[in-house]
This record gives sequence, structure tokens and C-alpha cells, in this order.
Amino acid sequence: MIEKISLGQNGPLVSKLGLGCMRMSRVWGGPANDENESVATIRMALDSGINFLNTGDFYGSGHNELLVGKAIKGRRDDAFISVKFGGIFYNNQMLGLDLRPVAIKNFINYSLVRLGVDTIDLYQPCRLDNSVPIADVIGTIADLIKDGKVRHLGVSEITADQLRQVHRIHPVAALEIGYSLADRQIEQELLPTAKELGIGVVAFANTAEGLLTGAMTAPLPADSYQNHFSRFQGENLVKNLEKVEVLRQMAADKGFTPTQLAIAWVNAQGDHIMPLVSMSRRARLPENIQAMDISFTAEEMNTLNTHFAPGAILGSTYLQR
Repeated sequence: MIEKISLGQNGPLVSKLGLGCMRMSRVWGGPANDENESVATIRMALDSGINFLNTGDFYGSGHNELLVGKAIKGRRDDAFISVKFGGIFYNNQMLGLDLRPVAIKNFINYSLVRLGVDTIDLYQPCRLDNSVPIADVIGTIADLIKDGKVRHLGVSEITADQLRQVHRIHPVAALEIGYSLADRQIEQELLPTAKELGIGVVAFANTAEGLLTGAMTAPLPADSYQNHFSRFQGENLVKNLEKVEVLRQMAADKGFTPTQLAIAWVNAQGDHIMPLVSMSRRARLPENIQAMDISFTAEEMNTLNTHFAPGAILGSTYLQR
């Protein structure tokens, strides 16, 4: 079974491994997944002790929340539901954010209906863009907490300064942010700030959009979404994949996959850090759960941290805005 951690100081108990549900829906276009398999995956995750389910009201225009709602029907107490809001999509393109208080109050009611629940455990703006004063955004969520529609405040993809500002307005339980061996820029300010304030970290993109899986080859197929980012283009990709060879070799030596090691590295970064792993098939669950039991020797950890030092991976992704 998966161990439990406290999400923030005196926060709720959640599984140390989280299930990201986004890929179960068509967010950026592409083929739709088998809904029955997605529901079965969520239920198997719950059976395995993974209670943290991450979704967003704009994932598939509500499709993802409906899916999660279907999967947790009759099992509400087994699930801790994290919902992101604020993203405005049209034809699989993100048009921007809507963080107005009136919009947030509208979004939450639709989410509650789609999920089939009375309360959302963790509610968070997907980003903050200064289009609306932070005090108004967070104050609205604080009101929703008072009203019993939300239990805990979360934030996503923000800066250390913004995190301090939000936490002063209302205690933050969790920060959701991309983190991997290939993307370590948050180690400078954001991670230390979260630790200092006693905020849990929900870390997604552990394989850096597939770079650390060991399965990627250059060049990528023309229709790969990764082609938008300079990290995956031309000579950058060739050099980056050479870097990944070290991870591949270590994984082979230890009897695991590079993906498992990538997850295990994130897991090892702290008791307050939860790897959030996207899955849409039951077959992926056992290997991802097994990754949580992988440990590294001091020498192995030093090799990984040195080889994948911040800046070692060439080119940028959307995480480096």
C-alpha cells in the first residue's frame, strides 16, 4: 500500500503518489481514451491506496470531471479530489484565464455537479496572471471554503513571491508544479519557500514530457505536441537524449525502467513532495506504485544530481515561462 503524507502543516492525509487524470480526456486534441478503461484505472488506484485524484474543470471541457465523478460514485470517502480552474479553452486551444470572482463562483458549481460531490477537497487556480488582483482570487476561494464548497486552498504554477502573497491571505495546503530531473529551476526559490511555509508540493511532469522515459528517439514524429518546445527540436533533442543514457543505464543496472527512476527521484526529494503521475491504463499502475519503493545510494543520487544539474538539459518547455 502507498504511504500517506500530510498535505501542508496539519493538512489532510493524502497518498504519497497522486493520480493525474488529465490524459484520460482530450485536452489538446488527439484521440479519445477508452472511458471504461479510464474509470477502471481510477478505481484500481483507489483500491491500491492512491486517494489523490487530480483533475481540472477545463480538461476536455468538463469531460474529465464527469469521468472522475463516475469512478468515485459510491466511494467518495476513498478519494481526495483536487480541481484546477481558470483555463479558458476553445477548439483545443487555450485562450487565456478567467479568474474573476463571479467566474470562480460559477465554475465551482459546475464542478460540483459534474463530480457528483458536495465539496471539493483542494481547489486551485491553474495559474495567476495579474488580470485580477490576487486578493480577489484567493478571497473568493476563502469564501467558498467558508461556504463548505471547498476544503483546502491549492495553487499551481506560480512564483515564490506569489506563493508568499497567497499564503498571507489564506493558508495554502498544496503547490502544484512541474518538477523532474530535467526541470529543476524551482529548486532555487520556489521549493525552499514551500518548505519554509509548510506547504505540500504536488509535482507533475516527472518524466519531462516523455524525455526521461528512455523511449524517445530523434527526430520526433511530425504530429508530436512536444515539437512546440525547443528542448525537443533538432540538435537540442539529440544532445538531451544523450544525457538520458545515464538514466537508462542506471535503470538497467537496478532492474527498473527509466520512468520508474524518474518518479523515484522526485519522490526522494522530500517527505512533503508528492509525484503526480498521469495514467489512463490499469497496466501502468503496478510499475508506478513500485517506483515509490525504489531507493538510491548516495553515489547514485550524486551521479543523477550532477549529470542532470540545473541547465544541463538544452532548450525550454512550457514550464519555463
